Amino acid sequence: MPTPPPQGIHKRSLLRNDVYDSIRDAIVNGTFAPGERLRDPELEAWLGVSRTPIREALLRLERAGLIIAQPGRATIVAPLDAASTVNAQQVVAAMHELAARLAVPLLSEQDLAAMTAANVRFAAAIKKNDADAASAADDQFHAVLVGACGNDMVPTMLDQAMPLLRRVERQRFSSHDAQHSVSAHADIIKLATAGDADGAALATRANWLALGIQAVAEETTA
Repeated sequence: MPTPPPQGIHKRSLLRNDVYDSIRDAIVNGTFAPGERLRDPELEAWLGVSRTPIREALLRLERAGLIIAQPGRATIVAPLDAASTVNAQQVVAAMHELAARLAVPLLSEQDLAAMTAANVRFAAAIKKNDADAASAADDQFHAVLVGACGNDMVPTMLDQAMPLLRRVERQRFSSHDAQHSVSAHADIIKLATAGDADGAALATRANWLALGIQAVAEETTA
């Protein structure tokens, strides 16, 4: 797919993180397809920023496994890889398990209400096969636990591993196959409300490992 036309998305004063987020999201949602070449001038025109924040963003994306830099040749979107995706899933599951175990004793009624509301939005998005809305609601659900856990390393690790996983995960969120996650979220809320940190942690881990990512990844890369 060609680079999107200029939209004035970013002002020159925009933080580097926002440039990174925009390119990352375009890779995750398929706007930039696996194997597609990323050209600095086209990215500059699209995002409305100079080359420096774009090169910094591309370095971060390379570390995250989303692009491949070929010195003196080209920068391309990394092909989907089943093994790397499963590795990312395992890291994400472990980090969310830890977040839940640490967060549950600290959750407020407002936190639990936010998780419940996010799951309602998630269920509605799955029913409509709306992968983008489902991903956003799922992020909002788990962000409550990550935000409350008090361990700054958890979001750092998730920021590294989640983009690689999200490329395949969003395919699950565009079908009714992800309906089981609605029930899994409800179970996590129930356990958290009861103050069962270990139970909520294990349920959270199981939720991430039950997405069938390996099957989807292998089918996609076949």
